[in-house]
Amino acid sequence: MGSSSTWPPAHTLWPYLVMASLLRAAPATWWLLPRRGYCSQGTQGGLSKGFVEALKAVVGSPHVSTATVVREQHGHDESIHRCQPPDAVVWPQNVEHVSQLAALCYGHGVPIIPFGTGTGLEGGVCAVQGGVCVNLTHMDQILELNPEDFSVVVEPGVTRKALNTYLRDSGLWFPVDPGADASLCGMVATAASGTNAVRYGTMRDNVLNLEVVLPGGQLLHTAGHGRYFRKSAAGYNLTGLFVGSEGTLGLITAATLRLHPAPEAIMAATCAFPSVQAAVDSTVHILQAAVPVARIEFLDDVTIDACNRYNKLNCSVAPTLFLEFHGSKQTLEEQLQRAEEITRHNGASHFSWAKEAEERNWLWTARHNAWYALLALRPSCKGYSTDVCVPISRLPEILVQTKEDLKASGLTGAIVGHVGDGNFHCIMLIDPEDAEEYCRVKAFAEQLGRHALALRGTCTGEHGIGLGKRQLLQEEVGTVGMEIMRQLKATLDPQGLMNPGKVL
Repeated sequence: MGSSSTWPPAHTLWPYLVMASLLRAAPATWWLLPRRGYCSQGTQGGLSKGFVEALKAVVGSPHVSTATVVREQHGHDESIHRCQPPDAVVWPQNVEHVSQLAALCYGHGVPIIPFGTGTGLEGGVCAVQGGVCVNLTHMDQILELNPEDFSVVVEPGVTRKALNTYLRDSGLWFPVDPGADASLCGMVATAASGTNAVRYGTMRDNVLNLEVVLPGGQLLHTAGHGRYFRKSAAGYNLTGLFVGSEGTLGLITAATLRLHPAPEAIMAATCAFPSVQAAVDSTVHILQAAVPVARIEFLDDVTIDACNRYNKLNCSVAPTLFLEFHGSKQTLEEQLQRAEEITRHNGASHFSWAKEAEERNWLWTARHNAWYALLALRPSCKGYSTDVCVPISRLPEILVQTKEDLKASGLTGAIVGHVGDGNFHCIMLIDPEDAEEYCRVKAFAEQLGRHALALRGTCTGEHGIGLGKRQLLQEEVGTVGMEIMRQLKATLDPQGLMNPGKVL
């Protein structure tokens, strides 16, 4: 496999001895070891010329690139995790291409990294062992719409905005909204969520079936070919296995998604509070009162200030809730009245309504742009975003403590969150050249994750594990849980070539 025929000197023999020992002692987990053994003479990146030509034979020369700038573009997401780019990028045009690419890579021991829009936040697309990045954005067709059954089948390159544009005149919509215009199958792979999850659920609640290319090239339909039923008691939940798998078990080439009726009427509101405690108490009280809120988002004072500057808003600089209600005009008036009563009881001020579509869109655009608004506070810095989720009853405790910890840390950061789910994010700004600041940010994120675990929550509500939260995952699910995950990984991906280094 390698181009050198000379055995390493004696002082470098120990790594090989250790590896051999590990292979004998734990054959089921040998794939966890780092390797770059697929290089050969005349390489392009880490791949032989012959292998690159084989890739071109599958998808066509225009759809393969080993250019440095293209590889580097595909070697990172929106996170601050640093690692090497892939050795090549390919753009399959159909599921047959994906199947052939998977079989080719697997047959040559080459890692496979799926890529959508690159909007992830935990380093999920980083090519930690090199290999081939499979960019699925050219597969962007909406394959089948079943309006009477509220379902649609999409290819992996279809984004959530493109789908909702397609559905505009159907009376239906797809409500899962992580903010970024992410690809829908990428959202499946990361178990994405977002602002509407409090009413409509996350991706886990809205995926009916998946078409998956397994590592060796086989094609799996997780709920059976062409099926899109609402419930089933037929065997193991294979669909659920791949939702949130982050590309470590296979490549998702189509998703059958649940659609929802477009609401008759929508109204939004904002209200400012004297403290974080008051804002979060209102969230808990609104949920306990069974007010059917569609969105309830928390933005702290730092975020509101940044959004005011970036989006030219004029909101009061204070802890703030953004709310939205869906339903009939009559029911909306009742919901809004009840929500206003609760928030004013908790000291809310500057309660304002956004009834017109243009005004609402402006408001939610500002919320979705919070990431970029915060980045603008320190233009030379990068953002580090972490998220946790806790039971609703523990939300006030952890949010208040996190705000105090953030102030005490000396870091530049802010809190935003889908608090209706108990989920929130800390976004911290970091100088990528400042190693000491980087360490403090990492320590803060780990402390927050462990605080959430101590409150019987999770270390990530929607970002996923990727590279950054593997240790926290182990603490969350325990030794037995991790071993089961490793066994599933080893069964489906015995060579460990599917997006290696992530999750486990």
